[in-house]
Amino acid sequence: GIEFEELILPEDIKKEDFVKTLEKINTDPRITGVIMQRPFPPHVCVEEIQQTIHPLKDVEGMHPASIGSVLYNETDLAPCTAKAAVACLKSTALARTGLKGLECVVVGHSEIVGKPISFILMGEGATVTTCHHMTRELHIHTRKADAVFVAVGKPNLITGDMLKPGAAVIDVGINSVTLQDGTNTIVGDADFDSCLETAGWVTPGP
Repeated sequence: GIEFEELILPEDIKKEDFVKTLEKINTDPRITGVIMQRPFPPHVCVEEIQQTIHPLKDVEGMHPASIGSVLYNETDLAPCTAKAAVACLKSTALARTGLKGLECVVVGHSEIVGKPISFILMGEGATVTTCHHMTRELHIHTRKADAVFVAVGKPNLITGDMLKPGAAVIDVGINSVTLQDGTNTIVGDADFDSCLETAGWVTPGP
């Protein structure tokens, strides 16, 4: 196993003190990896904190240098969610001979999920279309795809009629929704039951 140490900082910590804490962690030879739990207090800039963590200790792959390495097909420290999403596709029969030539659509272009997924897929030889909130006629793109990745934070955005028969749907979304009886539940960005009628593979909601 590995040793784990939880460090809880005060909510009103000054940005400068937060940075100093991370700089100490960067130089501590006992510590080999850092995971930060979000959200942060409003006065703390997430991007600045991510850049403070040393790239070699950035086990979540969110440092700009880590994300930049993905462009060169160096994925040892790629963003973990993006890497796991591609691994899900690799586990299907669609990838029996690799991802080369597969038509993949990535819905979402965030720096830590959507874009890295696209870059990892391209590095594997897939043909990739990246869609986002400005994309027109989303269904036209998704219906041509062998695999659809979705990570936009919109409940049930992808439905079965938007898919190519037998496609794989990799749903990264996590959304809290209120049901008619007033209870809350967690759903993904894909309508699981609807997609299952058309797709060959659908990852379950979280």
